[in-house]
Amino acid sequence: MSDYAIDTEDLCLVYKRKPALDHLTLRLPRGGIHAFVGANGAGKSSLFRVLLGFEPAASGRARILGHDCRRLTPALRERIGFVNEEHTLPAWMRVRDLTDMQRRQYPRWNDARYDDVLGHFNVEPGQRIGELSRGERAGLNLAMALAQGPELLILDEPTLGLDVVAKRAFLDAMLQGTLDDAGATVVYCSHQMDEIERVADNLVILERGRMRYMSGPDDFCERIRLWIAAFPAKVPEVRQLPGVLQVQVIDDLTHVVVFDQDDSFGARLKLLGAHSVQAMPLGLDRAVNAFLAHGHARPVANLLAA
Repeated sequence: MSDYAIDTEDLCLVYKRKPALDHLTLRLPRGGIHAFVGANGAGKSSLFRVLLGFEPAASGRARILGHDCRRLTPALRERIGFVNEEHTLPAWMRVRDLTDMQRRQYPRWNDARYDDVLGHFNVEPGQRIGELSRGERAGLNLAMALAQGPELLILDEPTLGLDVVAKRAFLDAMLQGTLDDAGATVVYCSHQMDEIERVADNLVILERGRMRYMSGPDDFCERIRLWIAAFPAKVPEVRQLPGVLQVQVIDDLTHVVVFDQDDSFGARLKLLGAHSVQAMPLGLDRAVNAFLAHGHARPVANLLAA
């Protein structure tokens, strides 16, 4: 058995002559919750379409659970769960009928897990799908995906458009449901850093169809710092300093977010004329936003590759 839940090498996908995946090489180990983040168009959904066999890649290699994504058998698909942001289900069906149909398709179906997950949501078996709110449909989708007992669960923006109550219920249900399978792998894609901070064991940052970074969220935050400098007159061109991701002037103070720079960065700011400098840690939300904003504006420098 492969050590990787997802394994790609030089994977390319092109839409209208624009690369959606640009020689993407990614090896995602089995187990844990892997959070994928990136700006719109970074390639997250394109990657999932290739991995699930919905779309062929232009070139390169992609394997999921050790198998070629171009030749996914029904037996292999049973081992993969998928929930996206649309939560599209047949509106005319009743919940119990849809559940019965799913139960027949998956030999490893777990009724107890289905009931536990769905218990986080106000869903009755006799309701028609069309009567459910978006949050209730999301909960039903998650319950069915977890009940099939997947080795790999891919969640692509599953809480998009949910209110705060439904979002919390979804995350609680997802965490509880995945605890039952210690060896399961979860891929969780979201733009919401509060969700990522709560659930992620591993952080994967995609940019322009390539992997730019992968590590634990805490490790990532330790490599990014905020320096606040007070310059007496015109702010010098600090963007040219090593590792600078973002520069903002707020209330006459220059805020500089940097990657992989030690205390010597403060000395550099003083050499440029700063009267005072102060270093501060950053939370995951601002750290990721600075990293993505830098890469979105222009090609990411080699120093950002981990």
